Amino acid sequence: MSAIWQTLLSIIQNSGFTGLAQEPLYIVMLVVGCLLLYLAIVRGFEPLLLLPIAFGMILANLPGSNIIHMQYFIGVGDEVLLHPSWIDILNNGGLGDMLYMGVKLGIYPPLIFLGIGTMTDFGPLISNPKSLLLGAAAQLGIFTTFLGAKWLGFTGQEASSIGIIGGADGPTAIFVTSRLAPHLLGSIAVAAYSYMALVPVIQPPIMKALTTKKERCIVMSQLRTVSKTEKVIFPILCTIIVSLILPDSAVLVGMLMLGNLMKESGVVDRIQKTAGNELMNIITIFLGVSVGCTTSANTFLTLETVEIIVLGLIAFGFGTAGGVLFGKLMCWATHGKVNPLIGSAGVSAVPMAARVSQKVGQAENPQNFLLMHAMGPNVAGVIGSAVAAGILINIFG
Repeated sequence: MSAIWQTLLSIIQNSGFTGLAQEPLYIVMLVVGCLLLYLAIVRGFEPLLLLPIAFGMILANLPGSNIIHMQYFIGVGDEVLLHPSWIDILNNGGLGDMLYMGVKLGIYPPLIFLGIGTMTDFGPLISNPKSLLLGAAAQLGIFTTFLGAKWLGFTGQEASSIGIIGGADGPTAIFVTSRLAPHLLGSIAVAAYSYMALVPVIQPPIMKALTTKKERCIVMSQLRTVSKTEKVIFPILCTIIVSLILPDSAVLVGMLMLGNLMKESGVVDRIQKTAGNELMNIITIFLGVSVGCTTSANTFLTLETVEIIVLGLIAFGFGTAGGVLFGKLMCWATHGKVNPLIGSAGVSAVPMAARVSQKVGQAENPQNFLLMHAMGPNVAGVIGSAVAAGILINIFG
């Protein structure tokens, strides 16, 4: 009987329940993970990435699961690893370690951009090049939040990673953070995707506060038709020009434009569909689970995480405000031909931000159709966030 009791006692001591009793913060993280699953499944908030991130969070906070070993990537305590411990990862790593290598090596975000490119229509931007300025203005949130994070005591690398949340571009936020501040990856990824999901909630009050009813009612003239030749030339020129000016942006902008060239050329339908569907879906699963696995209780439940979430909201607000205010300037300069609401779409949450511009504008004037006009700054915002990422990596990488 004593052998049986010893066996039972060993099972109990080695079970996850003992780990939960020893570290109650794991329970808190399991609750947070379930809350994110609720938002993804029931409320439909960015489910494609929020669901795997949330489930990865649950897996990482089950004591004894050993699904990931972040000490192999970032060190322990005051130890800082210049390079991941590849030998330890290959010999002792779990599933999360193997998947996270795609994040650490900067593989997943560019491949996500490739898929986004196959689904993006740059026609509205080509038709109205001035909308590129609105996309640039909406990056205001990135740089103002960078300054705020520095003021709070974050390092330049950490402040850059936090500020990029203002671009409303999850893959770019992950790309920058994995390069500059991998220890903050879980907090920044959760904040970035949560705020992307809350675009329809966060943006309208800011848009209405900064514009008059008369401005919101402005009906814009129809965009010109863009030729296929223009659509084919654009991604090639954009890649060359942006990469020559800012080489650190080449991988993100280049993959985005490669995907778009696949779409617009019309000669590679098979690989275009693969890049936009099967490949992107696979990478989305890998990216979501691996990022979720980095959110262990001892790194996520900190004052830093609270500060990141607050700063992320500020970044998003300033980004929206920057686009709307520049839209007002364009409205004044064109004598009322530009509806400032389209400026809010300068954040790169495609196409959700453009739909918000359409919804707010149509609520004021049922004859208002701003969607295609808003898509110009919206896709410009994707390029803008990639350029901003390149600038920050160039300075602090």
